[in-house]
Amino acid sequence: MVRNKYILSLLFIFPLFLQANEKVESLFVKGNDLYAKGKYKEAAASYEQVLAAGYFSADVYFNLGNAYYKQDEIPLAVLNYEKAGKLSPGDEDIQVNIQLANLKIADKIDAVPEFFLTKWWRSFILFCSAEVLSVLSVMGFLLGFILLIVYLFAVSIAIKRPAFYSGIGLLVLALLITGMAGLQTSYLKGSNEAVVFSGTVNVKSGPKESFKTLFVIHEGLKVSVKEQNDGWIKVGLPNGNVGWIAAASVKKI
Repeated sequence: MVRNKYILSLLFIFPLFLQANEKVESLFVKGNDLYAKGKYKEAAASYEQVLAAGYFSADVYFNLGNAYYKQDEIPLAVLNYEKAGKLSPGDEDIQVNIQLANLKIADKIDAVPEFFLTKWWRSFILFCSAEVLSVLSVMGFLLGFILLIVYLFAVSIAIKRPAFYSGIGLLVLALLITGMAGLQTSYLKGSNEAVVFSGTVNVKSGPKESFKTLFVIHEGLKVSVKEQNDGWIKVGLPNGNVGWIAAASVKKI
């Protein structure tokens, strides 16, 4: 079993605590304590209260997913793991737990092989979370400007030349990182996905109950949302199959 991330969550969620009030902070700590004691239902309730208060973090979603997984609430576990993955796409623990949760769902669907350049590009832009990229970008700009200031005021040529080129290099790198963060944000926002929450769902050929049933899917499966029509959504499966299901059958990631 993968390591439980609740021990390290206080370190990663520290920026959230700086802005959160004491009640929210205590709820998160309470959830961690309850999880450690095996009280998974109560832990989940504490994490849900953190989210209800408007404070979102990959670690809160990750821990909430763990709490639901321990209760065998697989659709809720998948939903929260996937939300955590949206906020921290390069986190290996999150991806491993998504795979573990998927082992417990009824549908075992093989994905259509992906073109290697597409797979490489997605892995590249999702290598770090947007938060990490933002910090790196800010640090790059600050250090770059500091080095340029050193260049302007330095007397020695031995200092001016490396300070100038290093400063310019850091500014260019910071711009590239900023662009990468923008690409990642655009990719994640454009990825419209949902998790099935009804036990068994008949996938129709059109947006009405009277249309022909094409195939059946089950709770816990992640689907991509292609379009919506009067309470129905057109969904795509990893194997390329598409069809229509009632919008109430899923929860958006």
